[in-house]
Amino acid sequence: MTASERERGSGRLLGGLLWALLLLGLWLWGREATEVRPGAAVTATGDVAAVGRPAAAGLPPAARPLTAALPQRVDIPRLGVQAPVVARGLDARGAIAAPPYDQAGVVGWYAAGAKPGAAGTALMVGHVDTETRPAVFHELSKLAAGETIRVVRADGKVAEFTVDDVAVVRRDDFDARQAYGPRRPGRAELRLITCGGTFDRASRSYTANVIVSAYLTRTGP
Repeated sequence: MTASERERGSGRLLGGLLWALLLLGLWLWGREATEVRPGAAVTATGDVAAVGRPAAAGLPPAARPLTAALPQRVDIPRLGVQAPVVARGLDARGAIAAPPYDQAGVVGWYAAGAKPGAAGTALMVGHVDTETRPAVFHELSKLAAGETIRVVRADGKVAEFTVDDVAVVRRDDFDARQAYGPRRPGRAELRLITCGGTFDRASRSYTANVIVSAYLTRTGP
């Protein structure tokens, strides 16, 4: 084996390890994000469904990905949501850190991942409720294929995504690669994630995660 072959092999190994670590963190987030503080509301919208059910026919074609730019706001017209976006990383357990409960109207964007509108899968998380009231993604599971999500970016452009799947994944069936991985290589994709299913009083956690999948279909100023 030549030196260049060894270098390429080492690079592939490093890339594989980094991907495995990312998936582990996402899997942990999917397991841990359903946990809520004592006293939180005990219902969440949405019925339990499988990931990857067939998308509705007649969805628009994917648009060319944009260059990378930071997200500033998420608009979901169907739900009346206009929420500021804050960058989030991983917590001490390797899970995506959701916004604090006192920022229940804020959406967290996983800053180490893709930027919304650029090629890849951008991940955004938000709470379903707090101790006293619904939170930013309380009605997320009401979205349906064909509906619109807009992300306002720091470069002045708006990335418009079309929903192609809404699923509620059981906590025990969570698969990070299937839930968060790209549906089609080369597209700009978006995942919105929150708690779902029902509230289990014994474990003080929700039984599932709501995962909305969308892809870039239009851009504008």
